Amino acid sequence: MTPDTQSRIEATLGSKIVKKASVAGGDINEATRIDLSDGRRAFVKSNLNAPRGMFPAEARGLKWLKEAGALRLPEVYAVSHEDATGQAAYLVLEWIEPGPASANFDERLGQGLSQMHKVFATNFGFDANNFIGSLPQDNRTEPTWPEFFWIHRLEPQLRRAVDARRLDTTAASDFQKLSLRLPKLYPADEPPARLHGDLWGGNLHTDSSGMPCLIDPAVYGGHREMDLGMMRLFGGFSAKVFAAYAECYPLLAGCEERVALSQLYPLLVHVNLFGGGYASSVKKTVARYI
Repeated sequence: MTPDTQSRIEATLGSKIVKKASVAGGDINEATRIDLSDGRRAFVKSNLNAPRGMFPAEARGLKWLKEAGALRLPEVYAVSHEDATGQAAYLVLEWIEPGPASANFDERLGQGLSQMHKVFATNFGFDANNFIGSLPQDNRTEPTWPEFFWIHRLEPQLRRAVDARRLDTTAASDFQKLSLRLPKLYPADEPPARLHGDLWGGNLHTDSSGMPCLIDPAVYGGHREMDLGMMRLFGGFSAKVFAAYAECYPLLAGCEERVALSQLYPLLVHVNLFGGGYASSVKKTVARYI
């Protein structure tokens, strides 16, 4: 954290930083734990080269998920202005002290996630664009999930991957076939869920009381199977979580057959963030549904 960033945070919070320590784990931003003179402990993300609006978008998403009252998320203490130029952008959050998971951690997570999903979004989309990792997410709304999924999730990432030559024109042609199949693959009467949007194991935290907390969202209103599919993509969530979820919010017919389809968007994101090593998984998934 630069001296300029520190002074700006102190001015915004009205409290001096009396202690700070680097925190490991982030690959995009500088992460710092700070102790404030008013007794609060906070977590700071800062980045001199952050995409415009990245931290305000994350702050907005945290507050939106928190409105559901289902799972714990960190309080937003401060965020830099979207139009700040020549200075590091920052986000100051409540520090959630970690602890060992409680005996019913998995059940509480599944129940809480189902409750969050049932506090439905107004639309498929969101009232502001945001980011998944460092990549932009276009959240303009659409009347149906298949339209939103194709126009604002799959197609933009596909175009980026093809332009970077990480996917070829044959893959692009197969995606076009998939786009025509989407209305038949997803039930038409599912309301838009309030999604975390990037729910892998690294974005799940355990607080000092042993309860689950969610961090680093990439929110939007979408099909709830997107969160569930992402949770199964890289592991880290037990069968108890999904059983508790299904007991509170029964899964739709055909859900199991759509798991790989719901994982297609994060796989495309990984192609664009980390290189073409994920391209074969993307191609196999598309081939399965066309």
